[in-house]
This record gives sequence, structure tokens and C-alpha cells, in this order.
Amino acid sequence: MTAELCFLHWERSGAAYAGWVYHVGENSVGYRFCRARYLVIKGKYVAMYKRDPAQHPGEKPKRKGVVGQFLMVEEVGRQIYHRRVLYALKIFNRLDQTKQGEFACTSAEEVEKWIAAFQHAKEEAEYDKERASGHRFISSEDEFKLNGVRFSSWSLTKLIYIGRGPDSLLRRPSIVTQEPGFDDFYSNGGDAIEQADWRCFRTVNGLRIFEDVTVSKAEKGTIMKSVGVVEASPDMIFETIMSLDKSQRYQWDILTGDLEYVEEIDGHTDVVYGTFDPKYLKRWNSLFYVKRDFVFHRYWRRDQDGSYSITQISGTHKSRPPKQGFRRIALNPGVWEIAPLPARSGISTPRSLVTQIIEIKSTGWGQWKKSHYSKFHTTVPYALLSRTAGLREYFKAEIDSEIEDHGTLATLSKEVGKPASTSVEECGTLETNEQFYDAMMADEPAGEDSDEEEKELLHKPHHRLKNVAWSVMVGLSPRKLSGEFLSKVMPVSIELNQFEGSLRLGMGEKDCNCWADPGGKGFMVRGKTYMQDFVKVPGDDPLLKLFAADWFKHEDKVGCIAKHPKCVVQSETGKKLPFILIVNLQVPARPNYSLIFYFAADRPIRPGSLLDKFVNGDDAYRNSRFKLIPSIVEGYWVVKRAVGTKACLLGRAVTCHYLREDNYLEIDVDIGSSSVARGVIGLVLGYVTNIVVDLAVLIEAKDEKELPEYILGTARINRVNPELAKVFEE
Repeated sequence: MTAELCFLHWERSGAAYAGWVYHVGENSVGYRFCRARYLVIKGKYVAMYKRDPAQHPGEKPKRKGVVGQFLMVEEVGRQIYHRRVLYALKIFNRLDQTKQGEFACTSAEEVEKWIAAFQHAKEEAEYDKERASGHRFISSEDEFKLNGVRFSSWSLTKLIYIGRGPDSLLRRPSIVTQEPGFDDFYSNGGDAIEQADWRCFRTVNGLRIFEDVTVSKAEKGTIMKSVGVVEASPDMIFETIMSLDKSQRYQWDILTGDLEYVEEIDGHTDVVYGTFDPKYLKRWNSLFYVKRDFVFHRYWRRDQDGSYSITQISGTHKSRPPKQGFRRIALNPGVWEIAPLPARSGISTPRSLVTQIIEIKSTGWGQWKKSHYSKFHTTVPYALLSRTAGLREYFKAEIDSEIEDHGTLATLSKEVGKPASTSVEECGTLETNEQFYDAMMADEPAGEDSDEEEKELLHKPHHRLKNVAWSVMVGLSPRKLSGEFLSKVMPVSIELNQFEGSLRLGMGEKDCNCWADPGGKGFMVRGKTYMQDFVKVPGDDPLLKLFAADWFKHEDKVGCIAKHPKCVVQSETGKKLPFILIVNLQVPARPNYSLIFYFAADRPIRPGSLLDKFVNGDDAYRNSRFKLIPSIVEGYWVVKRAVGTKACLLGRAVTCHYLREDNYLEIDVDIGSSSVARGVIGLVLGYVTNIVVDLAVLIEAKDEKELPEYILGTARINRVNPELAKVFEE
């Protein structure tokens, strides 16, 4: 199911978000419930109904509350409720996580939209607080009331719809059920320049198969990928790939259709067991014919542009030991990438670019590379890569039924922009001072939703590194200097030998456990005409200069580094710098790590500039602008793909804490606040001593006058060793 959202102009307190969700949790007797609810968010107020209040006038909310300043929203990931996969969100109090509640959606896209809706509500609450403090002190009871002039008519006349409701969910095939016996939207590239050199190896029925010819001779394998355009949305394709419904998989997966769910590790990682019969692959027919089985771990993420990435790595599990009659094999490591494409002119059918990448060892299954090119179509790698074509044909065959199932989409899209014919009277008189997570935790009246009703609802039908060079301030264009800094002020000299962090400056490409500055040429940023043509261009030299880095470990998260008396910011030389930006990446592990970068300006910031608005603005503005571009330039290819190279608005993806004092701004990035980020970090830490990572931080340009984008600072981390991290002394 694809969520439909009508994008309307957001005016403060002028629009409402509404849509169907599932309220999930445990009741007083320990039963895990999952109840369909209609959620409405207007301003800082949230109400949850049993039925759509626009269709049922007079409907009273079952739960209601406000979005307070300490409310946090965290994506939990895929969760299974009554054998159906949903995507869960946790709402909690940042100061007291015992106060929390959860609800779930039918797609990851809906989750992202609800997070944005709650973020708008939180910004509205902060705005109300600031406005009130500017006139008079308002008590908490007054603050939560809706009977003032401003909220006298809370009607659903400017709805932004999220989701299509539970009725469409009933027609959606189960993700985990196994029947007995069957058992930037217009660009699919990243924001860092890819170093792979792909050569088209074979084209079969429109499916292009590529080989990465840049792989070092020292490596023992080959990286191959297949690419195809599928007439379906990324959400639909993602659901199909993740599905374990054998009757469905047998229609497009010619090798690994027989899969079983083993364990859910978290909302973004699970373990799957599978078998296959190689009788259709001629080179496997022999006197020693035997079926194969395998175990692999799946990790998935959804990027902010609506694309998906699924990483599959062979593994083991205690509940699935090798069994008689099967030969246990290590399935090729692979990555699925699903990116949205613009629809064809005059055709509303969504399209996606599907890329499948696998690693083929030079032994075993990979022998074809040396002597079996002519028999490639009989190999397991070919069978795996052909699944991309299988998906394409599967959705072609299903197009008629898809149109029938989603026939209401066009009607819904037309009606979304129309004012609702009925206002919600309860919304107009809603008064509460109860936080919304408290409302979700409250018990509902007994007998409101029977277990039978819930069940019925759910069961209906290695590359050469780029040259490393310091960014020289005099190399920046005069426009940038005059635009962001006071150009008439003499620049301060920034000498690297005057600063010393716990992580040293690297002496060359092969150096380890060190840092360097790669410059901005390897990153793609929004060009001058981006608002018209969405074109990105290679970045210029960074605006700020990286002059030190720290690599700490501690039992607890390390924050507010700049206040520590031994920090380079507090040194005599550091205090003389006009401005310092500190980016503290808090890495969740045992122990916790902090990777900290210090960027300096050699001139004061010009008042009114974009950098000034970011540095001295509020947290909501910073969260909407602070962007990071990652790029693994050397390391295991699976880790490269798992991390990706797409720009990410960190303030929207994870929790960021800002500290603005004296001559610095510190940004503490809590990577552990996101289950997606935790999954990526968990994978990266396993290979961190062998990878080289480039990072770029920038302020996202959202207006034509702010273009082209410029990079604030860049950093390279060369093969850091967690064991050599310095223990942080409080």
C-alpha cells in the first residue's frame, strides 16, 4: 500500500494532518493489542478517534493530548502484530521514557510523514510558548486550552491526508504469512562521487548486468549488479522483496523463493532461513546432487528521498543448524537499491529504478569468471541477478489487479484538496493539559474493542583515494567570503600545530587511526539553478577549516565537549578564533564513542547571512537545515552500500542537541536515537579498522538566493581503531 499525501502550504495553525494508524501496545492483562484509529494533528493538539470524524459527525476522541517541548518521536521499524507487518513509531518524554506510547502505520513512507507532522506540532508548541512569554506569563492550564479565539473553530477544512485507511490494508497480502504447501526524487544517485567503474557485461530481455572493473586485483571476488525499471512505487517493491509469502515469491524469485522467518533482531534487522533446489542450473547436476540451504541477515533503511536499501549478508543462527539432506552454503552478499523515478508524461503509474548488487567469490560459485563466461546463464549469480527482471515482469503481470486494488487513489487525490463537508465539533471544544503520550498509556473502557474484532480486522482478506588537501580560505570565491563573513576584517591565521586533539593528523593515504581534510570536490551540492532543474554540482572548498579531531570512549554518551577545560576550544589559541563549529558524532556501542570534529572560521560571521541564521537561530531552524553527506571511499563494498552517499538532514533523522556559547556552536548528534542509524553503525563498527570515511557538513539551501550551496566543512577518517580511542575524563 502506498501512502498518499496532498502537499498543501503549511500555515501556522491553518492545516491539520489526518489519517489512519494502529494504536499498539499491551493492555492491563498483558494482551498485545492492535487497534485501528484515526489520528488528527492540528497545531500542537493531537486527537485519536475510533472512526473518521469527518464521516461520523459528533465522534468523540478516544484519546487526546498536546505535544509538549519534551515530546520525542522515534521510528521503531518493522514490527509483527497478529502475523502482519506494520511500521511502528514510539512517542515518549525525553526526560522520562516511562511515559510513552506507540502506534503503527502500514508503510515506512507513512511513518516518515507522521514524524514530520509531530515535528510541526512541536514547533507550533514552541512558537506558542515564545509568543506567550513575550506578553505575559501563561499558566500551564491556560496554555493547553482551545477555547480562545484562535482555536474557536477547529474544523477539518485544510486536511493533509496520510495513508489510505484500514479498508485498503485488508486487501494487502500478508508479509509474513506462509500458506501450507506454498510456503532529491528525480535523482537516483548519491551526493558523493562514486568511484566504481561499471561495465555492461550482458543484456538479457532488457535486464542490464554490469561488472565493476575497478576492483583491485588483490581482491578475490567480483562485484556485479543488475539494473531494471519496475512499474511500481518503491514502497510496493520493498514490501515484495521483504515478503516471505512463498506463493508470491515463486512468481518472481527463481532461486530464493523458499524462505522462512527466523528472528527479528530489531525493527530494521532480521534473520531469514532459505532453501533452493539447483536442478535447473545444469552445472550443478552431478552424481552428488543435493539441495542447498542458507541463513542470512537482512538490514533495511529508507532514505529521506523515498528510496530503499536492503543489505543481505550470510550468517548463522542457533535455531537453524545444518540439516541432513542439505548442503549449507554462504549466500552471496547482496544489496537491493530501490529509487523512485518521475512518472512518464500523461501516465500516473509510478516507476522505480531497481538495482541489485552481489559479490561473487573467485572460488566455488565464482569459477565462471575465469572459464565459464559462455555458461553464465547456468550459474547461481545469474539466477540471483535475474530476480530484478523477475520483479519487473511480476509487476507487469499484476498491473491490472493493482489498478483495481488502488482504484480509489485518483478519487482520493482529487478530494484531498476539497474542504471537508463536516467540521468536527469535538475538535472545536477540545481542552486538555494532558501530554499525548500519557493519553496513549491510559486504559480504554472495557469492552470497547474485543479481541475478535481486532483479529478480524487484521486477518481480512579498492579504489585509489582522492587527493587530500587542506581547504585554503583565500581560495574561496569573493562572493562567499563577503556573503558569510565580514570581508573587511583581517583574517586570523589558523596554524594546525597550535591545536592538538586526541586523534592525530594523518601523514599520508596509508596512515591509520588519523584524520585529514579531503576538500569538497568529491561531494555533490545543489547548483545555482537547482530550483529549476534539480542539477547538483561538485562542491567547492569548504567554508570552514578542519583544525582538530577527537576520538573518545566512555560508558555514557559524551556531550557538551566545548565546555571541558581541556578541549581545544578552551585553549588560549581556540578562544581567539572568530568562530568554531563542533560536530560531535555520538556513536552507540559498548562503550560509547564520540568522534568530534572542530571547524574554524578565520573571520567573524556577517550578521544576516545564512551561516548567521543557522548559528544564532533556534533549534527548529537548525534541524531543518543541518545536512551531512557520508562517503566510504575505501572499504568493504557492502558497508559502502549500507552507508550510502545520500545527503541526510540530521536534525530530521536523529536527535541533535545544540550548544551556542562564546565563539562556538556545538552540535551533539545522538546517532543512537534512530534505529536506522544504530543498524548502520553496528555494521560499520565491524569493519571500521579497514575503511576510510569522508564526511561533509553543510547548511541546506532552500531558496534560490541561497544557491549554490556551499560546504561548511569536510573530514576524512582513516581506519580508526576503537581500542585506541582515548578514555574521556570528566
